[in-house]
This record gives sequence, C-alpha cells and structure tokens, in this order.
Amino acid sequence: MILDHLDLNKNDFNTSLRPVHFFRTPTKVFADLYVSSITEVNEKAQSFSTQVTLVIGCLNEFTRWNSKDFCGISSFSLPKDMFWTPDIGIIESIKTEFAIKESPYVQMVSLGIIVSSDTLAVTTACKMNLHRFPFDIQSCTLTLQSSIHFIHELIIEPYSNASSLTFNSQNAFQTQGEWELIDINMTKYNNSILWDTRAQLKYQVTIKRRPLLYVINFMLPVFYFLVLDVASFFINVEGGEKLSFKVTLLLAISVLLLILNDMLPSTAEDIPLIGIYCIVVFTLIGISILETIFVNFLMDRGAETKSVAPVETTAAVTGKDDSTRNLGIPLDTHVDRIEEQSCFLDLLKQTLTELRAACQELSRQNQQEKTSLCWTRVAKIIDVTFLVLYLICIVTFFIVLGITWFP
Repeated sequence: MILDHLDLNKNDFNTSLRPVHFFRTPTKVFADLYVSSITEVNEKAQSFSTQVTLVIGCLNEFTRWNSKDFCGISSFSLPKDMFWTPDIGIIESIKTEFAIKESPYVQMVSLGIIVSSDTLAVTTACKMNLHRFPFDIQSCTLTLQSSIHFIHELIIEPYSNASSLTFNSQNAFQTQGEWELIDINMTKYNNSILWDTRAQLKYQVTIKRRPLLYVINFMLPVFYFLVLDVASFFINVEGGEKLSFKVTLLLAISVLLLILNDMLPSTAEDIPLIGIYCIVVFTLIGISILETIFVNFLMDRGAETKSVAPVETTAAVTGKDDSTRNLGIPLDTHVDRIEEQSCFLDLLKQTLTELRAACQELSRQNQQEKTSLCWTRVAKIIDVTFLVLYLICIVTFFIVLGITWFP
C-alpha cells in the first residue's frame, strides 16, 4: 500500500536523480560516525586504522507519508538499490578495500528520511605529534565529503551532538588494546575546490596511549641502568671490574636506543622526550666512564711512584775492618800515632758520608711515599666530587624532564 502510494515501483527516477522537487533545492544529509575499535596506530607510517560505523540519513521529498493513514506504520526497510543515496566518503582514507560491511537495506521514515548504516574498516592518514611519547594524546581527523556534489546540491549536517557520539562510541568500543578513546568532536566546514565549494563534516577523534607497557619494558630498564651506574662508584677501583661494569651498562643502553629507533618515525618535527631521556642517560654513563678512566690513571700513577726501587748505597768501604782492627794495635812511635789518627779521621769521614747517604735515601723514600699518597688522595677527592655532582645532575634532569613530560 505504501509503495503504491509513493510510486516506489518506478525506481528508475528514484535512483538516478536527487530526491527534490526543484533542482535548485539542496539535499540535506544527516550523518553520524561511531568508532567501534582502533585496530592499529602506525607511528612510522603516520596512519590510523579504525573500524567505524557510518550512519547517513538522506532527506527524500518523494517518500513522505502520514503514518495515521497506514495503520500507524512510521518506518520500514527496503532494498538500498531502490533509492538515490549520497556519495559520502572519508577523504583521509588511504585503504578501505578490506572489511567493508555495507548493509543492502535502508530504513524509510515517514518524515521522508532514508537511513543507511555501513561498517567500514578504514586506514586514514593522521599527522601525529610524538613529543610526549609514550604519554601522548593523538587527534586524528575523519572528514565526510561528497565527491561530486557541491554545496548548492548537497548539505551535510550532524545528526547527534559530540557528547552523544562519544558516549555511544565508548559503549560500543570492542578493543582494550594500547589506545583509549577519549572523545569525538565534530565541525562543519566548507571546502573551496577550484570554482566551487563542497560541504564537509569533520570528526576529530582524540585517543590516548596506555603507556604501561613502554614504562615496564623500556623506561624502567634505562632507569635501572642509571641506578647501577651510580652504585658502581662504590666498587673498588684497583680491581678493574668497575670500568668493565660501566662499559657493559653503556652497551645495554645502546641496544635500547636501537629498539627506540625502530619504534619512532624518522620525520618527527620535535625530538621525542623519550629519546632525550635515553640520550641524556647514555651521555651521563659515558661521562662516568671517562671519569673512571681518569681516576684509574691517577691511581696507577701513584702505584708506580710507590713501587720505584730505592737506590743502593755502599754498606762499607774496603779496608774498614782492617782500619778498625788496626786501631787496636798499640803504637810506640810518634809517627805511628799520627798515622793512627789519620786512619781514624778517614774512618769517621767515611761513616759521616754513609750516614748522609742513608739520610738522603730515607728522605727520598719519604718523598716517594708522600707523592704516592698525594696521587691517591687526589684520585679519591675527584671521585667523591664527581659522585656528588653526578647525583645533582641526575636529580635536576629528572625534575626538568618530569615537568616537561607531565605539565
């Protein structure tokens, strides 16, 4: 009955032209876009893959009826190919050939509105700002626009408000992966193309990354390496294990930097804070290794000074025992006494010479020990001073990084 009343059996006219009585009258299209899942966000390719449900209601001036005249029937379904439908598409889409579920039916409403609902798995281009990765919030735009109809022929209007779209999308959200849907905002926009203007309806989808996986698998290990580097200052320098331990930490940071390079795009405008975090930690450990090398050099210098062999001195002079023995021989003559006194003076002179040499050697050894202790003391002072400055730099860096990362 309703089909005969609306002359829908003659569908050639209904499917070929816009459903308006006057050609200059623009067709109003009401649209809603719901995000049901986020399948992939590719930071390197700057792409955003989602599953969306696109609900489009088209105002048809030839399909209006009074429900009271037809037993209260206000809506029913008919095949989609019986009506003219607007060519509304997502202009940011770069791949839509997979997982398209297009309904073969439309819903007719007595007010003259034909409603169609399609589920699409689309991949769109999305410019991402990864400065605060992995604590970042991204906004991707999905723009609905007709490919051939200009604004004087087709007008796109939102059917639901932003809060309703966000609430329904969050309730229908099917995945609990890396990304969380925050909100969906919409904006009407007129896009000027060549000689005419086309109506657009822009949906801005705001999503937030769940950073727990990156914190556990990436950020905490880097922080632990830095803590171990600070703890390595309490390792004995003389053993040589301290330097090898620090070099191992530096190599571990290098491996994590290679992993980070595979995750982030190379065309990012701003350096991600996580990259600054890793580079600064890498630099701090590198400076710590240089300080350890310098301290080892000072300690080795002190050890070399201490291990220098003392200069051998002459213990006695040839004939010493004979002279001493000769002192015990009694002399009767005056000449023998003079010779005895001369030998005694020579022996005394030799003893004084030996005593002076022994004092000089003892002084030289004391000087060497003082020099060795001086090198060791300087090395320890440098090591303690560097540790204090190192801790101050680490605390300052983390405070500045936290303020920047979590404003």
